[in-house]
Amino acid sequence: MKFSNEKSVEKNMIYGIHPVMEALRSGKEFDKILLQKGASSPLFKELFQEIRNQNCHFQFVPEPKLNSLTKGNHQGVVGLASLVSYVTIDEVITRSYESGKIPLVVILDKVTDVRNMGAIARTAECAGADAIVFPVQNSAPISGDAIKSSAGALLQLSLVRSENLKSTINYLKESGLQIIAASEKATNNYFNLNLNQPTAIIMGSEETGISPEYLKLATAHVTIPMSGKIESLNVSAAAAALLFETVRQRIIASRE
Repeated sequence: MKFSNEKSVEKNMIYGIHPVMEALRSGKEFDKILLQKGASSPLFKELFQEIRNQNCHFQFVPEPKLNSLTKGNHQGVVGLASLVSYVTIDEVITRSYESGKIPLVVILDKVTDVRNMGAIARTAECAGADAIVFPVQNSAPISGDAIKSSAGALLQLSLVRSENLKSTINYLKESGLQIIAASEKATNNYFNLNLNQPTAIIMGSEETGISPEYLKLATAHVTIPMSGKIESLNVSAAAAALLFETVRQRIIASRE
């Protein structure tokens, strides 16, 4: 499966006020809608209201940025249609419990690098995770590059774009999942966890880690012990360690 970032953007681009408006009203999902700074026509304002009503991710950009994306008459609007479909977190958990599985969810907090997103998705799919959850804002785009980095796993996994990550975490807790926060500052070794139960694993950005408000919601803070001189793992490698410890424990439990 081959992806070109330039070609995927062009293929999934919808521009012009009426086309984007109709796409929104028909239920088309967008990763982002780019709006020209200073545009203020009545139709533009109507479109902007529709974008706000649907909680679609948007960004104001200068006109040259839009001109660089298309030579067509964009009218100050370029929408980047999603390459994937998204589901709600309640769909994920309901489906997992109804199928008899032990839910396993990965939550990404401010993981903005597409290669990390892709690598984590690939590992999560191989580990049998039910879904990846990430915020609408401050997250890597699910682009052609991300899909390529995931070896297509992003097309196989259930993906949840959360408008309020705190509410999503609380929902998971209420649904019976333990919330595991991976942190370098933790003292509890991740080997000590019981992962043979409904679990959500939060991974934070490499720069700032997990946000304090989400750390407070976690039922356990764990660390991955380091023996070398470098003190931390890449976020995708850390996610792999936790996910496959989950796989190991669940395989052992299934044999008992």
